[in-house]
Amino acid sequence: MSKKVDVLLGLQWGDEGKGKVVDVLTPRYDLVTRFQGGPNAGHTLEFNGQKYVLRSIPSGIFQGDKINIIGNGVVLDPALFKAEVEALEQSGHPLTKRLKISKKAHLILPTHRLLDQAFESAKGEGKIGTTGKGIGPAYADKISRNGLRVGDILHNFEAKYAAAIQRHKDILNQYNFPFDITELEREWMEGIDTIRKFELIDSEHVINEALQSGKKVLAEGAQGTMLDIDFGSYPFVTSSNTICAGACTGLGVAPRTIGDVYGIFKAYCTRVGSGPFPTELFDATGDEMRNKGHEFGSVTGRPRRCGWIDLVALKYAVMINGVTRLIMMKSDVMDDFEIIRACVAYSIDGVETEQFPYSIEGNVEPVYIELPGWQTDMSQMRSENDFPEEFNAYLNFLEAELGVPITIVSVGPDREQTILR
Repeated sequence: MSKKVDVLLGLQWGDEGKGKVVDVLTPRYDLVTRFQGGPNAGHTLEFNGQKYVLRSIPSGIFQGDKINIIGNGVVLDPALFKAEVEALEQSGHPLTKRLKISKKAHLILPTHRLLDQAFESAKGEGKIGTTGKGIGPAYADKISRNGLRVGDILHNFEAKYAAAIQRHKDILNQYNFPFDITELEREWMEGIDTIRKFELIDSEHVINEALQSGKKVLAEGAQGTMLDIDFGSYPFVTSSNTICAGACTGLGVAPRTIGDVYGIFKAYCTRVGSGPFPTELFDATGDEMRNKGHEFGSVTGRPRRCGWIDLVALKYAVMINGVTRLIMMKSDVMDDFEIIRACVAYSIDGVETEQFPYSIEGNVEPVYIELPGWQTDMSQMRSENDFPEEFNAYLNFLEAELGVPITIVSVGPDREQTILR
């Protein structure tokens, strides 16, 4: 009997803590897959006193007997992939038997990074806040049918690469953008040699055959729902479909194979880079969230913008993704607050709405309700029986608002600080 693909994804603006949860859930699965995004994602995991940041490799890589697959919807930077592989192998995690790469995944070329910088620079004050990793230009080449794929390294690669690079150089010259790709290209080609060490597969066949044989598959998303290219706060979004539907196109699985959809959110809200953020705080409360939550990008190191939980956006994310189980992260960051606020509606030009609008730029004011804080250190708790009454009230309030059970609560960064309900 064929099994389902369970999907795990972020419901906010990314950085929700997906990597840790994938690591916790992996023992239940046979295959763990990434279905979109690139090295702009940074999934942080902590266990046994060690801290790891994964960029392109699925977070199931630390469970030795599991197969991990980089799916066709991912864009892969060979140079950054090589660095990631070497860091993990130095930590004692051999990857070549655990990790397989889709031939249909697109490659981020060394010139994609330069194009990213040139395009951002040309926008002036209208910058998107990209990580500068070449993600957008790589996806743009994919859509315009100019991309190079992992499978191309097996067929007439040098000619395809040279044509793509020349095309990019012509564009950079049109932007009068100075560049020298010598060092970037050297690192990139060394990365291609690293990719050649791995099994390159037709991942859609491998995944569907695994499902038919009764194996369980977990699909790991990157970024978050509110950064989705179609449904996020456009144009301040990423370049891929971060929602559940992206797992179908990013892995080659049919919608009817989707099982549980795990939606991950923080007990508050964060955002990196530019773009609207209705509940953002510019005061001491926001600073406290940032410092206690260590809200600095795991890839970029940029400080994250912080604010109260936004239930208008969260309800929208639950609807778009068909979430069946909720996972709340960083509950312990809220331990010291006397009052906790939750945005339950937006006031737009004086009119209240609970529906996420076409645009959240401009005159959008959050409408809050207040709940009592628990003012208890939750980081040592290991059972929901330990939860303070006020925290249970917060959970019950969120479940009633969102209409989906919260089945996992995280009270710290370590694998052990994860409570199943």
